[in-house]
Amino acid sequence: MLNKTFKSLLALSLLASAAFALAQDAYPNKPIKLVVPYAAGGPADMLARTVAEKLGPRLSQAVVIDNKPGAGGHTGAELVAKGPADGYTLVLTTIAHNGVVKLYPNLRYDPTKELKPVILIAESPSVLLVNQNVPAKSVKELLALAQSKPGKLTYGSAGNGSAMHMAAELFRYMTKIDYVHVPYRGGAPAMADLLGGQIDMLFESVGTAHQHIKSGKVRALAVTSTKRNSSLPDVPTVAEAGVPGYSSVPWYTISVASGVPAAIVTKLNAEINAVLKTPELVQRWDGLGVVALGGSPADAVRRNEAETAKWSAVITAAGIKLD
Repeated sequence: MLNKTFKSLLALSLLASAAFALAQDAYPNKPIKLVVPYAAGGPADMLARTVAEKLGPRLSQAVVIDNKPGAGGHTGAELVAKGPADGYTLVLTTIAHNGVVKLYPNLRYDPTKELKPVILIAESPSVLLVNQNVPAKSVKELLALAQSKPGKLTYGSAGNGSAMHMAAELFRYMTKIDYVHVPYRGGAPAMADLLGGQIDMLFESVGTAHQHIKSGKVRALAVTSTKRNSSLPDVPTVAEAGVPGYSSVPWYTISVASGVPAAIVTKLNAEINAVLKTPELVQRWDGLGVVALGGSPADAVRRNEAETAKWSAVITAAGIKLD
């Protein structure tokens, strides 16, 4: 009797395993959602939409962008981390989730444990912008202006812990100037207020700032990378412009809930790698100063761990806190 029961259980287990394997082979069999935890129109949103546009046809399913801004990017990321681990909901993660978690001691989830990196998709240096009402024409002139008006100049960001915020706080720490942080629910509303003159400064992605620089609506003072950006060859680096050693390069990862099966992660990684190598995407991003990355999930984990170590040290040394 026991032997018969054991054989029945074994048969059911094998059937379940076969069904699970079949479901994975058939993945995806319905639309996929890519959560962008910031407002539409910002750098993260732009990158995500480019990838989604090309990934959908490869998977024979729609890849739909879902903007879920809030809490410096953690509102949308938490929804994915706590949601079904079936591979049908992805999230674009940034420095807020992979580099400066130290800033968020009271999160209701642990991004490093509850989110699993699938692939690095891009890195894009920021550019220090001022609106046309700010008289500074260089970083040195901006520093002199800030020193003459302590606590008067304002800078915007996509929210606490965002790449914009951290670039500006590193700049504050290294230059010892005093200015006021104005956090937004994404890069797009911050840029809108810079254009409108409501804030003085912004560390914006080169990709999304490019059109406004070319139109003359904002003034570019320096890029945050260690080398000049090919799309803005006449704009010096922050280090060249008077802050030696400065470097801050935002990077972007696509992640899923930690329980998503390895086979699905592998499939997503392979398909997104193929997307990132398409000449049209590479050319489009290159023109915006964005570098397509790619690689394995392990590569993404290593980059995230290295950036976390770097920014944790910066946060401690600079005494950076959330506003």
